[in-house]
Amino acid sequence: MEVFKTYYWNILTKNYVNFSGRATRKQYWLFVLFNIIVFAVLAFVLSFLGNTGNVLYYLCNLAVLLPSLAIAVRRLHDINFSGWWMLLVLLPFLGGLILLVLMLLPSTQGANRFDK
Repeated sequence: MEVFKTYYWNILTKNYVNFSGRATRKQYWLFVLFNIIVFAVLAFVLSFLGNTGNVLYYLCNLAVLLPSLAIAVRRLHDINFSGWWMLLVLLPFLGGLILLVLMLLPSTQGANRFDK
């Protein structure tokens, strides 16, 4: 439970729209994992509500959009890339694949230009 609080809940509450600083590979991927688990459970529970469940599901997705973007930008900062690289997602297929590879790269050792 402490891992969930540290790597998911604190990002949603304390770092909601913090686009500065760095996020390690572990922080990013645990956030993604917990996001998948939470939304899978949410989709299952809300599936019993019909159209109302769909609306609630999309509202929850919208609520997590900014924190997801913020941690992705901080992850790019951790490998010494600008957050503007997130625009690669606009390229069909190839952009997402490039971003996936970037998110898998190890952190920059020591200080980089995005340290506070």
